[in-house]
Amino acid sequence: MLEIKFISLLWLIGIIAEAMTGALSAGKKQMDLFGVVIIGCTTAIGGGTLRDILLGNYPLIWIENVHYLIAIALASLLTVLIAPLMRYLSKLFLAIDALGLAVFSIIGAQKTLMLGFSPVVAVVMGLVTGVFGGVIRDILCNQVPLIFKKELYALVSLLTAGLYIGLKSCEIAEWINLTVCLSFGFSFRMLAIIFQWGIPKFNYQYGQDGLSR
Repeated sequence: MLEIKFISLLWLIGIIAEAMTGALSAGKKQMDLFGVVIIGCTTAIGGGTLRDILLGNYPLIWIENVHYLIAIALASLLTVLIAPLMRYLSKLFLAIDALGLAVFSIIGAQKTLMLGFSPVVAVVMGLVTGVFGGVIRDILCNQVPLIFKKELYALVSLLTAGLYIGLKSCEIAEWINLTVCLSFGFSFRMLAIIFQWGIPKFNYQYGQDGLSR
């Protein structure tokens, strides 16, 4: 029970932080307040919504618990008011985003297993939950999704979900599993930011080597 409450609290913190980063992306594109709310909500719950639609899991969490949607919308609007302060909070948001990525990936894998799907599908849905809110945000903001441009983000999500499924199959205690996976996902993402780790890009130019770093 404590593990569920803990992961739920982290999830709530994560979706609020993601909503605020989404709102900032909307601000960079000079969207109106409606656009800010839409982009904020999409970033925060887009991945989980897509996962549940693909798995046929209804009602969607923000429909069943509308207060989550209200909190995300308010967080998006709050970002507009405190935007001048956001530059001083950038490192904090990077850390919260890294933690949120790990949390979303684990929750996605958890829910998929609970619905009776295979471990492979659970890992994929962990990835979908972790990164596709950002993918949808970037598409709506008319830019190539960040995770497709060398950013070491999707791989962190995939490995975190895979580690969670692997430890669960070994019947490791849930609280140990959560601690290990959260620590791994958070640390891996932060190290990737600090040391600028990335995946080689495919740059196709006729007659040239396609891989670049």
